[in-house]
Amino acid sequence: MKKNMGTVDRSIRVLLALIVAVLYFTNQISGTAAIVLGLFAVIFLITSFMAFCPLYVPFKISTKKEAA
Repeated sequence: MKKNMGTVDRSIRVLLALIVAVLYFTNQISGTAAIVLGLFAVIFLITSFMAFCPLYVPFKISTKKEAA
């Protein structure tokens, strides 16, 4: 599993997950929307901490800067 996510990509995903958490805990989202967005938030956090996104692999995408 080769890392394919850069710092900016990872930061944006963590920020989005935090926004979903704030919306949930302030009761701005609920029901099905909360479940779906919560799942996306968890996936964003996992992929951010692993620095690997499985969806990038088939498309050969990498946001990670290569070492010079």
